[in-house]
Amino acid sequence: MQNELIPHLFRTEFRKITAVLCKLFGIENVSIAEDIAGETFLAALETWTYKGLPENPTAWLYTVAKNKAKNVLARNDLFQNKITPLVQSGTSDNYLPEIDLSPQNIADSQLQMLFAICHPVIPTEAQIGLALRILCGFGIEEIATAFLCNKETINKRLYRAKEKLRTENVAIEFPPEAEITKRLQPVLTTLYLLFNEGYYSESNNELLRNDLCLEAMRLAQMLLDYPPTNLPAVNALLALMCFHASRFEARKGDNGQMILYHDQDENLWNRELIARGAMHLNRASVGEHFSRYHLEAGIAYWHTIKTDTAEKWENILHLYNHLLALEYSPVAALNRTYALAKVQGNEIAIAEAEQLKLSNSPYYFTLLGELYKGIDNQKALENLHMALKLAKTQADRRVIQVRIDML
Repeated sequence: MQNELIPHLFRTEFRKITAVLCKLFGIENVSIAEDIAGETFLAALETWTYKGLPENPTAWLYTVAKNKAKNVLARNDLFQNKITPLVQSGTSDNYLPEIDLSPQNIADSQLQMLFAICHPVIPTEAQIGLALRILCGFGIEEIATAFLCNKETINKRLYRAKEKLRTENVAIEFPPEAEITKRLQPVLTTLYLLFNEGYYSESNNELLRNDLCLEAMRLAQMLLDYPPTNLPAVNALLALMCFHASRFEARKGDNGQMILYHDQDENLWNRELIARGAMHLNRASVGEHFSRYHLEAGIAYWHTIKTDTAEKWENILHLYNHLLALEYSPVAALNRTYALAKVQGNEIAIAEAEQLKLSNSPYYFTLLGELYKGIDNQKALENLHMALKLAKTQADRRVIQVRIDML
């Protein structure tokens, strides 16, 4: 049984232990915190294999982690140079700080670590990597799989990021309330990209892909549980994630093939997640600040209504127009042309789509292939063959090939 329990506990408890110890030791000693957490699970594997599971495995892990942390503090320069000066007044020479693994301190430490990791002094990809490692408990190999690169690259990326945080002396703390909104922006961007890394993943590891999305949602919920960051933009982001995640089960067929939106079985959509998304979108509709997450969540909401109606596509097109005005992106512009086709017809949409000239995107040519279908089937085929040539995953190639075969 421990063969199943230890990986589960590693995913849920490694991040908690690491965050608390990082808060105690400081950002410059992230590696020490990770080592202690790793050694704790190694001890569990060795002990539980021969002695059986303890009555409370989580409490056992916390006790071992505390003892290992105290040993480190007592014997090395970290205690002498960092901890001791903070507690000398009124304490004995044998004082060791309390290592607080209470639920409240764990939650606070993880949120404070999230703000530290998402500091603008390190690149976005490094922020995501550190979030996966420290706050989500992902192993280096899992992170490498998510980013479609090797372990050496990830190790170097995380090492450079930790060094940068250390040299910049980034504090693990909550930002002052006056700075929350400003400091929150890179945090939300990291969670948004983390979710997208899972939702649009090119990895064939389906379990890992869903895990990335669920971890992004967990961290977003943590922000909402902390009153100063329970803000409209955070609610809007979690609403967006809920709406997209509600279609997880419907996006893949029995043979692993991608099922496009209009072919999905609506009965497989998760109605509880849709309702949760609607709740957060409603909570986001207060105040005067309007973010991209509000608009994208609104678009995703209308996609939870499967029936094609004029109202649906007119609203989606309207939201895309606002999104592009607020924050232009080629992907949003491309997606807008599909809504435009639904509202004003394929010929008008083709004219706008071709102006984008996204010649390196398989999705650009796939969309043109669809828009030309029935108007000029030869051009439709030419675009689909170009999309097939550019497609990066086997799942995408299968979808495109089906469209070609139908023509």
